[in-house]
Amino acid sequence: MNFTTDFQPHQIVCLEHEGTCLYAEVIQVVVSRQLCWVRPLVLSALTNECSSEPPSLIDVRSEADLIWPITLFRPALDTEVVPLLATPKISVPQLERNPAAGQQLYQFIHQVLASLHSKGSGRAPLRSSIANTGIFHSLNCCVHSLIRYC
Repeated sequence: MNFTTDFQPHQIVCLEHEGTCLYAEVIQVVVSRQLCWVRPLVLSALTNECSSEPPSLIDVRSEADLIWPITLFRPALDTEVVPLLATPKISVPQLERNPAAGQQLYQFIHQVLASLHSKGSGRAPLRSSIANTGIFHSLNCCVHSLIRYC
């Protein structure tokens, strides 16, 4: 991805992977390490790319914050975020944590990490930069922490 990475706190960003989008709020950007601390909001998964059905939405606001490489995110467009956040399923705050939502977020994170790892065998620039800064190890630690949290 080649988007500008001058994210600001409270900005909504998107991490896309294989038809699923994680929308998250930026908490802080660590420019020196090229990391972005985000708070997950909604996991949006297309059921079928050819289908006219709306994407399935999973409220992940009660899940753990994430610290990910800033290069994996893109700015979310208002036209894609506002309809998601206005959906009744998402607009009403959850009173308790939903373990199924946590599991789906974990699976998404695991898929993204597996994809980054497999791209690393071909020495993709993204994977190389992640390896050089030790971020890949940090991401694995975050995933293991998330597993214990779930």
